[in-house]
Amino acid sequence: MVVNPQSGGRLRPVDLARAHGLSAQAVRNYEAAGILPAAGRTAHGYRVYTALHARALDAFLALAAGHGHGTAASVLRGVNEDAVDEALRLIDESHARLLDDRRTLEAVEAALRDLVPEAAGDVPAAAGGFIGALAAELGIRPATLRKWERAGLVRPRRDPVTGYRRYGKADVRDVRLAHQLRRGGYPLERIASVLDRVRSAGGVEPLEAALREWRDRVSARGRAMVTGAAELEAYLRARERERETGR
Repeated sequence: MVVNPQSGGRLRPVDLARAHGLSAQAVRNYEAAGILPAAGRTAHGYRVYTALHARALDAFLALAAGHGHGTAASVLRGVNEDAVDEALRLIDESHARLLDDRRTLEAVEAALRDLVPEAAGDVPAAAGGFIGALAAELGIRPATLRKWERAGLVRPRRDPVTGYRRYGKADVRDVRLAHQLRRGGYPLERIASVLDRVRSAGGVEPLEAALREWRDRVSARGRAMVTGAAELEAYLRARERERETGR
């Protein structure tokens, strides 16, 4: 943000707000939350912001795009409280979560390559197993499989004699895909929609589009994190310069 030299580097809340597409109240709220350093006050009690506050707001908005509002707010509060190491730790944790998302995505893509695109109706009911064995294989609880069934993610047949659930090959395919997508953060209703398309199409091709969308989101977050890091570094340097000059 460029500060008008005729203002002596002093900015009103509305000046800071307009430059960032925010309301003046939002700027005041960010200050109250510790995201911005405390503003100076005029003799009449009006807030006075500076280029340093503009840098802080630049950093927060950029970090929020990649790390989310909560993490970005905690990072800025840490910096403003001189807990820079803690702020950097929060960023490290966020990057680790993104890396985990990337690895999960790669695991889903690998699972997709290994799947055989069979229509559910072409697979014999006896080809699969019971709920306990399938849950144990995936490392989840049988109750989770029942929840997924209620949400429409999987539709196992019932044994005509015992009434027990029997998972055929297509059911196992759906459960494995649902398991991977849940690890990737997909909500149940979104997974149900994807699996409906897989079943109606008789294969896994619709999942490929979902994976492309997922990869685009991961890449966008990664780039946003890079931008956020640059803005945070600019803010940290501005703080250091201000302390050196005693302003």
